[in-house]
Amino acid sequence: MLPHFHLLHFSSHLAVKLKRAALVGGGALLAATLIFVAWTRYSAPLAPPAETGELVVATLVAPGLFARDESGVETGADHDLASEFAASLGVKARFIIAADAWELMGLVESGQAHMAVSAPLGSGELKFSTPVRSVSQWIVGRDDTLGPNELSDLAGRRVEVVAGSPLADTLRGLDQQAQPQIIEMPDADETRLLTRIAERNSDLAATHEISLDLASQFHPELTRRLRLPGNIEFGWAFARGNDALRAQADAFLSGARKSGLLARIDDRYFGHVERIDANSSLQLIEDIKTRLPALRRHFHAAQELTGIDWRLIAALAYQESHWDPLATSATNVRGIMMLTEDTADHLGVRNRLDAAESIRAGARYLAELAAQLPASAKPPDRIWLALAAYNLGMGHFRGAQAIARSIKRDPDNWYEMKKVLPLLSRPDIAERLKSGPARGGEAVILVENVHTYYDILSHFEAPHSTPFPRPLMQQ
Repeated sequence: MLPHFHLLHFSSHLAVKLKRAALVGGGALLAATLIFVAWTRYSAPLAPPAETGELVVATLVAPGLFARDESGVETGADHDLASEFAASLGVKARFIIAADAWELMGLVESGQAHMAVSAPLGSGELKFSTPVRSVSQWIVGRDDTLGPNELSDLAGRRVEVVAGSPLADTLRGLDQQAQPQIIEMPDADETRLLTRIAERNSDLAATHEISLDLASQFHPELTRRLRLPGNIEFGWAFARGNDALRAQADAFLSGARKSGLLARIDDRYFGHVERIDANSSLQLIEDIKTRLPALRRHFHAAQELTGIDWRLIAALAYQESHWDPLATSATNVRGIMMLTEDTADHLGVRNRLDAAESIRAGARYLAELAAQLPASAKPPDRIWLALAAYNLGMGHFRGAQAIARSIKRDPDNWYEMKKVLPLLSRPDIAERLKSGPARGGEAVILVENVHTYYDILSHFEAPHSTPFPRPLMQQ
């Protein structure tokens, strides 16, 4: 007999093969089914989370939803929400990554995971939570190609789609007069399909709005050609017979909606993605090629000095000056990091127009501001709050936090503070501030632009290794 973990691995992959075989039919499906049943007899399902101390969650790697970086740090809306659910059960979440949608379902069906996140409702032989999110479906092309403009224009057109995805089912369900040539792409995700369009390797793809919104940051030439009928609903998937855990999940999700937790998590990863337009994205991508190379070493040095990801420092510099070391405003704010005279004096800057000196000083200032925030301000919100203080000054920012407390908003949460900051320009609010009125709305724009620029830089530029275990924004 094979060791137990080999049996689990084997049964999971058989589940994947079964799903794929079901698409093409044939006698092989029956044979594979018999083998699968025989082998899974030896694969005992996981004990409940309360017994093991962990909630095992199957997931796919997908932008904004789940990612694991080279140092093992996990992020994403699915990650954060499932981790909160695990904490509500008094356990920790452990994530296992599936290669594709078939394996995602197979990991739950074979008992190797307690649940799966971002599972299309109704797929497989599983039971589902209430929907976590509902997303629209789109046909995507390039902005320099024609059509389709109506569903009937799809007839006969090649449309690439992730194999076995709900979008493939949507395309197959179109009227005969609108049936495209459906190209199901195995071993591909929507990000790869959208990249193929951007690079002119295909003409059209079917994708959902989250993938499209995030990919459009890096490929601004992508355009929405046609909205497909209906939405895809994603939820959490559970094996049949695991009704108790599913009921706990539904209760948790209901509470997360009422408390605003779900909205805050989604805003953390998606609230900034439409802040800048396609032309601004194109300009940044061009400037990464032409302006950044001469400055990269200075941003690396700033990360080594402060522990802040160099790409975030570069994103802030781009927002401030578009990487122009000689930038000067009408109020005498100067340099690539647009430092005021007072801030420069505080940091010991001799020449604000020296790019290396300005970048180091700006990074140090941002790190100082982050350090002044209370421990209750957790990452990644901590860095967004510090960026707002970079724009406003800590005096105005502390005043905004006081206003937040007075109107029962969380002063340590960016989702809450970005609603409060624009209030600083109102006379009735400004009169309550020691530092006077402030353009808090501009701070919100700065933070969300920097967030978008950081996403784009992280897509095109590699991280820089430093003695710090991980960037300050993740600590």
